[in-house]
Amino acid sequence: MGSDQDILEQVSGALGDDFTVAGVSVTPAGKRRVARITVERPVADAVGDTPVEPLTLDEIADATRLVSDALDASDVMGSQPYTLEVSTPGTERALTEPVHFRRLVGRLVEVSLADAQVTGRVLATTADGVDLHVKGTKKAAPHTQHIPFADITRAVAQVEFTRPDSTPAAGETED
Repeated sequence: MGSDQDILEQVSGALGDDFTVAGVSVTPAGKRRVARITVERPVADAVGDTPVEPLTLDEIADATRLVSDALDASDVMGSQPYTLEVSTPGTERALTEPVHFRRLVGRLVEVSLADAQVTGRVLATTADGVDLHVKGTKKAAPHTQHIPFADITRAVAQVEFTRPDSTPAAGETED
């Protein structure tokens, strides 16, 4: 069996410019192995203020077929049986690169700094950081905060059960 890097190269070549491989892992599972391939929509530039649409289920199915065909046509997985799982990165993925924030324009993120924690909606990414819309509190008005990437110690996307562009329910207000 080839290394994760060999599998990454094989899969990336098969997916071409239609998808970006975000990760590859192969783990043992009894007599089989599980090959997990995470794919995303390509992003031309990490700087921007427009949302990046997530992949649809049909696009993930297309990616799965391409990955399966590429792995079956090569010997990179060896002769041991394996199960293939193709998905997109979940909300549990740590945001470690500028392009991760770019993919989340319009989404809520929690950013940890050395001395504080900030939760806000990603407005845009710049060459050196991310602009967040921070919700107002009793002590502070809503504001935009620029956070340099160098100051971020940890960041994750927040799970939201309503879309940011949804209409507020009766009695709620948007800020």
